[in-house]
Amino acid sequence: MSRVCQLTGARPKSGHNVSHSKRRTKRRFLPNLITKRIYDEGTDSFVRIKMTARALRTIAKNPKKYKAAIHSLAKKSQKKSLQNKSK
Repeated sequence: MSRVCQLTGARPKSGHNVSHSKRRTKRRFLPNLITKRIYDEGTDSFVRIKMTARALRTIAKNPKKYKAAIHSLAKKSQKKSLQNKSK
């Protein structure tokens, strides 16, 4: 699975490790991802979302901010589950 937040689109960033002697080596800064089940009122179901801790804090404070993104992910997951059941 890719290390991308499904709500904010946060991706790994690149940078340098800098030692005491100022020698630089490449490294990756990975986002703080959490897998969380979130309830979507529109589809009346739970959705499993890979999100950053920052997005989780934002949802706790302001649930309306990512409501549309969560709803679209819920619709996609329902559609995918229906396709798997029909096979």
